[in-house]
Amino acid sequence: MRVDDCIFCKIARGEIPSATIYEDGDFRVILDLGPASKGHALILPKEHFKDLCEADSVVAAKILPLAGRVGQAMKTELGASGFNVVQNNGESAGQTVFHLHVHVIPRYEGGPAMVGWTPGTVDAEELDETAERIRKGL
Repeated sequence: MRVDDCIFCKIARGEIPSATIYEDGDFRVILDLGPASKGHALILPKEHFKDLCEADSVVAAKILPLAGRVGQAMKTELGASGFNVVQNNGESAGQTVFHLHVHVIPRYEGGPAMVGWTPGTVDAEELDETAERIRKGL
């Protein structure tokens, strides 16, 4: 499916120029215009899915291996010491463009702290209750 007013659909299909680092029949991988670090890339499916929950299982299965290939290239070619793979679903999770996309963010020694949180605490009873509720939804 294609959505005419979706900027990522237009970029993924080559209608809007981008710094493309990889392309195949399913994806275009571009450099982010507002990078968290040098080399920050976005994996854009060419087909429109609002988020991961709407993604076709065939396309979804290809995203993580592609992210690994992109991240390895960042380590090899840019000298990154690691990379983050980030995928936001929904506005409350930080999604600002409602076209499924995956961020691959190279990390460098001594670079800024990113993608972290302060671990909370939870008791065993609450863990069991939460696990049961999620299992019901699967």
